[in-house]
Amino acid sequence: MTDATSTRFAPSGEPVRVWDIWVRLFHWSLVASISTAAVTGFILGAQYIALHIASGLIAMALVAARIVWGFLGPTHARFRDFLRKPAEILSHLTGGDTGRHLGHNPAGGLMMLGLMAVVGLLAHTGLAGLGGAMKTGPFLSLPYAIGEAGLELHEVLALLLLVMILAHVVAAILESRRSHENLARSMVTGIKESRPGDHPSHLARAYPRLALLVIAILAGAIAVSLRQNTHAPAFAPVVELDEIFAEECTACHLAYHPSLLSAVEWREIMGGLDEHFGEDASLDSETNARITEWLISHDASTAQTRPAHQFAGAREDPTGSITETRAWADLHESLSERTFFRAPIYSKSNCSACHADAETGWFSPFQIRISKETPR
Repeated sequence: MTDATSTRFAPSGEPVRVWDIWVRLFHWSLVASISTAAVTGFILGAQYIALHIASGLIAMALVAARIVWGFLGPTHARFRDFLRKPAEILSHLTGGDTGRHLGHNPAGGLMMLGLMAVVGLLAHTGLAGLGGAMKTGPFLSLPYAIGEAGLELHEVLALLLLVMILAHVVAAILESRRSHENLARSMVTGIKESRPGDHPSHLARAYPRLALLVIAILAGAIAVSLRQNTHAPAFAPVVELDEIFAEECTACHLAYHPSLLSAVEWREIMGGLDEHFGEDASLDSETNARITEWLISHDASTAQTRPAHQFAGAREDPTGSITETRAWADLHESLSERTFFRAPIYSKSNCSACHADAETGWFSPFQIRISKETPR
């Protein structure tokens, strides 16, 4: 079998090893990590965010390793073997280029570069959103607005990546039919058959040890970066923040953090305690005023958490019910109505049944555990 460094001289019809083991491992590992990220991001709920983040970071690491191998790998792994000038790409797309490329053709090379770029942007916008909006990870010092913009851009890029992957798959099928070779199989075996008229390649020697050293250095730098400032500031439960509020409110229900409602909503609640969701929860005027002042001074506009920002907008007809807000509905849209009325949850207002940090108002996605149904 002919080695990848001598494809220029391979006799017609002889098997040629085009894709080395590292290129193939990169390709299929990237397929697996992106598939996992897509399923956990588009289909599964927030409780799978840790797996989503892990798969995204793996995809980013794979792209970084592939970039290194693009400079230090063998002939067809090199960027110079498949990154072509615009004129050559256009010629290939319009049928002017009749020769066959053993490695990536000009259009395939451009697509590969685009896919790698989008994966890299996805990783960075995801980390920006995780830091700015959720105050977790290496970018937790980013302003909330930048984090939220990062999450929105992350969703757009994710959709773009799916479209690009679909286009890549369709193009591979069409090219396989046009060239009468199974491109997907060659990415498994690494083997193609040499043919007359194949484009000659710029022969290159691989430097695996140097590549491994560079990748190890990059991995270490990334690991150190990801470990820095990875935890959000500690948020104390409400019961530890205000003794009077805790004493009066926890007697009947969860002590909801003041950052979950706007000042308008809290005034509505505290002004109607004589008919508090079907119960008389009236307080003496001094205690009522004291709790009202505390709630308003710690309302949604004062906290840098994602739930606070989403609950900050006052409604035209405030009811004081957290579960009737648009923000609550958006945050729980992936769950069925039945989920909230089965044991041990029983109610939409029983936040602590699924959120371990409910009383802190933080509602970290890493603290979500949807309770399993238990016999009544």
